[in-house]
Amino acid sequence: MGSVVVVGGGIVGAAAAHRLARAGESVTLVDREDAGYATAAGAGIISPGTTYRPAAPFYPLAARAVAYYQDLIPQLAEDGQTDTGHETVGALMVAMGDEETARLDEIRRGAEERRAAGVVGIGEVSRLTGREAKTLFPPLADVAAALHVGGSARVDGRRMRAALRAAATRRGARVLRGDARPVREGHRVTGVVVGGERIAADAVILAGGAWSGALGTALGVAVPIAPQKGQILHLEVPGADTGRWPIVLGFHSHYLLTFPERRVVAGATRENGSGYDVRTTAGGVREALGEALRVAPGLATATLREIRVGLRPASPDGMPILGRAPGLDNVYLATGHGPSGLQLGPYSGAAVADLVLGVPVDLDLRPYSPDRF
Repeated sequence: MGSVVVVGGGIVGAAAAHRLARAGESVTLVDREDAGYATAAGAGIISPGTTYRPAAPFYPLAARAVAYYQDLIPQLAEDGQTDTGHETVGALMVAMGDEETARLDEIRRGAEERRAAGVVGIGEVSRLTGREAKTLFPPLADVAAALHVGGSARVDGRRMRAALRAAATRRGARVLRGDARPVREGHRVTGVVVGGERIAADAVILAGGAWSGALGTALGVAVPIAPQKGQILHLEVPGADTGRWPIVLGFHSHYLLTFPERRVVAGATRENGSGYDVRTTAGGVREALGEALRVAPGLATATLREIRVGLRPASPDGMPILGRAPGLDNVYLATGHGPSGLQLGPYSGAAVADLVLGVPVDLDLRPYSPDRF
C-alpha cells in the first residue's frame, strides 16, 4: 500500500493504526486531542446479551465487534500491552417492579438464542432474586429481580486507546499531535499538512469522531456527523472492593459499572443538539446522579470524584459510517458510532484498515457505507 495517514486518535483511529502497523504498513496517526473527545470520557460496556430493545440495525456489526475483542486482547499482549482496561465481569439486568420483571424472561430468551447462534460474549444467563443481585452489587436497591449475564465485559476507553497507540508505535507507527489539513488533488488526497510538515499519503482514514464533519468539509465531502453530549460521573466508594462488581443495566439508557480502586462510573446523558459544549451542567449531573441513586441508593455516601464530558459522533440514522468516501479514490471514513464507540470502535477501525489494505472484511459493510447519504 505504501504510506497511510489516520486522522483522529480516539479508539477507532488508534485501532486502525494498530491494524495497519501489524500488517507492516507505514502509518502516521495524527490526533488533535480536542477537549471532549468521546474515547477519553467513556466507560464501555461489551454486552451483546442484555438489550431490552429490538436488535439495532447495526447488530451484525456489534456481534462481530464483541468477538473481535477476543482477538484484539491477545494481539495487544503480543505487542507488550496488557493494561487495556478490558475485563469480563458479568452484567446485571435489573427489574425495579412487576412490569420490568415480566420482561426479563423475554430478554433471557433473546440472549440464549443469540448465544446458540454463535454470538460470543454472552456466557451463562441466570435469573436472580433481588437479594442475590445485591450480593453481587452491594449498593443496589431492593430490586424485584435480575438477570445475570456472565460474559459481559467492561472497558476503560483511555487505557484501551493508550494500549492501541503504544502497540502501533512498537510496530513502527508514528503518532503526531496537531491539526491535520488534507491536501486534495483531483479525486485523491496526496497527503496531510501538520504543523507545517507535509506527510505524503497513499491512503487516508478519517476517524475524527464528532469532528468528522469538518474534516469532510475540508475535502468537499459531506460527512453528516453531529456531536451528542454525554456527562459521566466517577464516584469513589470508600472501603469497597469494586473491581469485580458487575455492570448494572436497566430498562433505560443509564448504567453503572466499576473499576478497581473503589471506582463506580454512573452514566450517561445523551444530549442531542449540544454542539461542541463540553461544560458540565447542573441538569446533566442531576440526571445521571438521580438515575444512579434510584437504582443503587447505597451509592449516596460515595464521593463524587470527577465528571467527564464526551462528545459522541452521531449519524442521522444512528449507524456507523464505514467505507470509502464518495468521490475520492483513497480516502476512507470510520466514524458515526454514537454511544456505542467503545464496543464497536476497535473492530470498525480494523475493518476500515482492511479495506485500505485490500484484505477481505469478514462482514458486509454495505449497510454502513458513506454512499447511503
